[in-house]
Amino acid sequence: MTKPAACIFGCAGPRLSAAEKQFFKSSDPWGFILFARNISDAAQVRALTSEIRDTVGHNAPVLIDQEGGRVQRLRAPEWSEWLPPMEHALRNPDSGSIALRYRIIAAELHALGIDVNCAPMLDIATPDSHEIIKNRCFGRDAGTVAEMGRAAANGLLAGGVLPIIKHIPGHGRANMDSHFDLPVLDTPLTTLKSSDFIPFTQLSDLPMAMTAHIIYTDIDPDNCATQSTAVINSIRNDIGFDGLIMTDDLSMKALKGSFADRTNASFSAGCDVVLHCNGVMDEMLQIADATPKLSGKALTRADAALNMRKTPEPFDINAAKSAFSQMMGRAA
Repeated sequence: MTKPAACIFGCAGPRLSAAEKQFFKSSDPWGFILFARNISDAAQVRALTSEIRDTVGHNAPVLIDQEGGRVQRLRAPEWSEWLPPMEHALRNPDSGSIALRYRIIAAELHALGIDVNCAPMLDIATPDSHEIIKNRCFGRDAGTVAEMGRAAANGLLAGGVLPIIKHIPGHGRANMDSHFDLPVLDTPLTTLKSSDFIPFTQLSDLPMAMTAHIIYTDIDPDNCATQSTAVINSIRNDIGFDGLIMTDDLSMKALKGSFADRTNASFSAGCDVVLHCNGVMDEMLQIADATPKLSGKALTRADAALNMRKTPEPFDINAAKSAFSQMMGRAA
């Protein structure tokens, strides 16, 4: 089989257009990501995930953001609604409730042909955290975040869905939204190692991580993590993460330059895979032209991640939802 390209793309709507089918067949991305624009009902999503894989001719991973709270692409009434992670953890600090929550999420995703969730978020909430991040965090200290993150990852894996830890090496101190601005942190590396890095270190055995579009001046004063060789080396060496590193979305305004430039800089820094989310064809064409086929260590990491996909363990989702509601003292 031909090695896929080291990229993950989105698509524009609830089904692939003829142009998208032609492009995805020729560019052969490693994976795909879905958003609310791609979702109407369960039958449609199942058809879309099948269509995606049929188009590229391999069992491509299909990603989604289903953290809960503001960041969840599957919504009621067809799917479960969830409290923001921080609110959940404050209401029920038992990690068992988090594990069950993400096991239910995995069941809902797996039934649709979605096999990767861009969660858990291992960022630590701080007084400076931007609102885009704060209530998406599991807690305000490294120990709590690591414990809850592990429970979430275990719930996903048990349900046949791969987790992605994010935003490595830590987004919690940023007081800007990297969708629109480039945060710059002057936190000393020694402080980062003793706090922000800890949840990522403790979950460094997980298969995939997503970068933060943040400058950490004590590591690299000029380049954000996604495009910094020094930060990627710190992720590999200081945090000890040897799984697949993917970029956060290349279309976010924290990044500058053409999409070819953004792509080249990310690979030069040491990222294994680039992520582009918005489904805009002109941007994807530029990225595809600059993206190599997966090879070497990146291919080994990608294969190792996908080899962790497994058939879900037996699971009664209705009984689980009832048990979860009792844990939380209310409906999810």
